[in-house]
Amino acid sequence: MPATKAIAPGKCILCGEHAVVYGRPAIAIPIHQLQVKVVILPDLRAQSGTITIDAPEIQLHSSLSDLPTQHPLVIAVQLVQQEFNLKSLPAMAIRITSTIPVAAGMGSSAAVAVALIKAVAEFIGHPLPIERISLLAFEVEKQQHGTPSGIDNTTIAYAQPIYYIKGQPIVPIKLAALFTLVIADTGISSATQTTVAAVRERWEKDPAAVNELMDRIGDIVNHVRTDIETGDVISTGSHLTQNHVLLQQLGVSCPELDRLVEVSLNHGALGAKLTGGGGGGHILALVQPQQVEEVISALLTAGASSAFVTTIGNQ
Repeated sequence: MPATKAIAPGKCILCGEHAVVYGRPAIAIPIHQLQVKVVILPDLRAQSGTITIDAPEIQLHSSLSDLPTQHPLVIAVQLVQQEFNLKSLPAMAIRITSTIPVAAGMGSSAAVAVALIKAVAEFIGHPLPIERISLLAFEVEKQQHGTPSGIDNTTIAYAQPIYYIKGQPIVPIKLAALFTLVIADTGISSATQTTVAAVRERWEKDPAAVNELMDRIGDIVNHVRTDIETGDVISTGSHLTQNHVLLQQLGVSCPELDRLVEVSLNHGALGAKLTGGGGGGHILALVQPQQVEEVISALLTAGASSAFVTTIGNQ
């Protein structure tokens, strides 16, 4: 068997996070500057079924059989094996590398699941269609995050901007112009499962108030979809900032996120908001290309641990 390689991008949610868990729409985009790469080599000296995993970013070097049964890497490999009803897999050595920050709302876990499932399936000679890779990755995500929306695995598997409503077919979005985003990291880990659970608890205590916030977020998402499909950058920015305000009211922001959003706006960003689960992680700021250097400099001065620029559009 030849070596097999699979790559999956990172992702960020442009708008609609948390509300998407409750059936409202969201828009997500792939971040191709960040990626997971999985390389699989045949282990010709090992017995069938022997699988080793090397993932240096998380200091993991182990036989798959030595990992807990609920470990996401174990689940991902087993799902491929079950998909084809195989008694065992050929011996292989799997190396996973990633430039996607962990626990930062950038889709790290989903990207690992997508790339690993894709690579294992191709390694054993049974390539899977994108929709099936996404569904299997979603099963891995559910083990890690409890009640994820499915937007992470979908955006990453299809590697294109999407309009997403849980349980409905994805809708690829065609952007009328290139949009420039600066993405900055607070440096604070953000556990999606924790913030999703906190919103769930709040919803159970006061469903009317939370549903109202969710409806307003859903309305903003639909406005943003129209904005980006018509190339209205100014309106997009305004709506993104409104989304952040609603996420603040939902209780998923934090002072560090709010500070970076404020700094972005004060230095000319057209709009800014947290992206992902909240409680830490990243913000995104919509900027004009000529604003990029000023906004990045201001964010780093204000305490962002890192910042980079990306563009979205039909390139």
